[in-house]
Amino acid sequence: MDSNNKQLFTDFSPTSTEEWMNVVTEELKGADFDKKLVWKTLDKFNLQPFYREENLDGLQYLESAPGEFPFTRGGNPCNNWEIRQSIVVRDVAEANRKAVEAVAWGVQGITFIFADEIDRKGCVKTLLQGIDLSAVAVHFNVGIDVEVFAETLLQYLKATNIAPEKVKGSIDYDSMRRYTTRGLFCGTAQSSCNTAKTLIEQFADYPSFRTIGVSGITFKNAGASIAQEVAFALAAGVEYLNQLTDKGLKVGDIAKKMAFNFGITASYFPEIAKFRAARLLWANIVKAFPDGCDECARMKIHAETSFWNMTIYDPYVNMLRTTTEAMSAALGGADAITVKPFDAAFKASTDFSERIARNQQIILKEESHFNKVTDVSAGSYFIENLTNEIAQAAWNIFLEIETAGGYVQALQKGLIQTMVTEMQKTRLQNVSTRKETILGTNQFPNFNEKADDAVCECANKVWDMTLEGAEIETIKPFRMAIELENLRLQTDEYSKKHKRPTAFMLTIGNLTMRKARSQFASNFFACAGYEIIDNNGFNTIDEGVKAASEKNAEIIVLCSSDEEYATLAPEAMDKIGNKAILVIAGNPVECIETLKEKGIEHFIHIRSNILETLKGFNKLLFC
Repeated sequence: MDSNNKQLFTDFSPTSTEEWMNVVTEELKGADFDKKLVWKTLDKFNLQPFYREENLDGLQYLESAPGEFPFTRGGNPCNNWEIRQSIVVRDVAEANRKAVEAVAWGVQGITFIFADEIDRKGCVKTLLQGIDLSAVAVHFNVGIDVEVFAETLLQYLKATNIAPEKVKGSIDYDSMRRYTTRGLFCGTAQSSCNTAKTLIEQFADYPSFRTIGVSGITFKNAGASIAQEVAFALAAGVEYLNQLTDKGLKVGDIAKKMAFNFGITASYFPEIAKFRAARLLWANIVKAFPDGCDECARMKIHAETSFWNMTIYDPYVNMLRTTTEAMSAALGGADAITVKPFDAAFKASTDFSERIARNQQIILKEESHFNKVTDVSAGSYFIENLTNEIAQAAWNIFLEIETAGGYVQALQKGLIQTMVTEMQKTRLQNVSTRKETILGTNQFPNFNEKADDAVCECANKVWDMTLEGAEIETIKPFRMAIELENLRLQTDEYSKKHKRPTAFMLTIGNLTMRKARSQFASNFFACAGYEIIDNNGFNTIDEGVKAASEKNAEIIVLCSSDEEYATLAPEAMDKIGNKAILVIAGNPVECIETLKEKGIEHFIHIRSNILETLKGFNKLLFC
């Protein structure tokens, strides 16, 4: 054979799945395959440690191209997503200034979020001054008086003589989101539906301007799983389709005016697959309606980094989080992406934090060239199977909601709230036991960081927007770091008037074990904001206790090996007495009951619930 025509890998014989499994089993040396290597997801499906071509059998969408039904591979043939920035409108002229500046720095779309006091009728001209509407997409989260604003916006667009097909953007009218988070429709359910119908009809001649929003991010920010977020958004979307077709509109006309708003979190590959699964499911849902069609079944997706996994401590890490989140959305084929500023969780964003948020996306586009390849994960055995698994899980939840009577009735029956609450509890438990890592909060905290007064005052409030007289239990967004951060804020507040608690590492004995356990314990107690004093090692318990006493340490952590604890721990207990709290770093199962009988109560190890354990120490120290 001509070496120039020789195919790659022809020198290697194929390896079957059975052969791979035999090697894996041998390497596991008797350990359980499922426990060691299979990833059990929050959505109760399992991900294998490896996938092969045979795992693609039966996935029917694989032959479709980007921009083709069912749009799994993207809603467009290219991946040129819209870089979007949100601006809260409290002063119209200032909001306009920020918008014009943002466009000059590379933003392609602006979302104006109106404060209640803004005049919806008199603000449009000032707000949009200097913005080229044929080049920049404008989006409006208006809140109240949306019909008044819509009419004023239409008059402005007609007066500027911009061709309707060139106008891009949206009015994010989402009565389902309002009902979900506030407990009441704006007016009645019927009047809200009438408003949605009016908006669709008003902007019928503007093909690239959407008027109905569908929120998945509401649930993402409350701790919902990926499949739940997709399912709830689909159910809300179908609720709109059903209500508005009952008003005489065609499914195609409705669907083309809808935009879905999804959140993004740190689950990098699942988030990529989520957007692919959501498009797949929505396309098939719309196509199933009597007048559904391929083109109107294309899901328009705006992806926004979520508050759920943002932190107030070590906030610059939020830049890393939101960068990987934006990467997931870009690779997943989102049509538009908003990156929240890294400090958005605890204060009004600054020019600096907004600039960083913009540049994160610009780098992905202009330097990393993410827009040059569409659906880069196509054909990946893992991503394709993950897409299918998420789609199946989301579809099952969606069917459960439909069986309950649809989105609104499922809320009224408490079905959706129960699902979200159960997932919240699971995820918060995972954070407390460090099955889910929050860098800088429950793992590897910045030992020297202290919260300032502004952070202490406003950071950890749950966003409860429930209205008086609410008909349902509302969904309340919050952050998964909130409980641990409240614990650390408690320490910071206490330390303003008292000595900051000190955890002293009494390292002794086996060099390897004492260093490993002192590092573990240092990180453990730093999560509560305590001062940490680590040490290279002591020759005797007496020497270590004396050094801890000189530092006025409230907590002394004995760091050694399990074998040595049997003798060292009782000696340390005798030397310390009631002058400090003795903690054993580890879980010495062979002698733990004997140590407990001698009055040693506190043990910390990898199975410890860090939240409950640190709450207990705070209670002992601060009472």
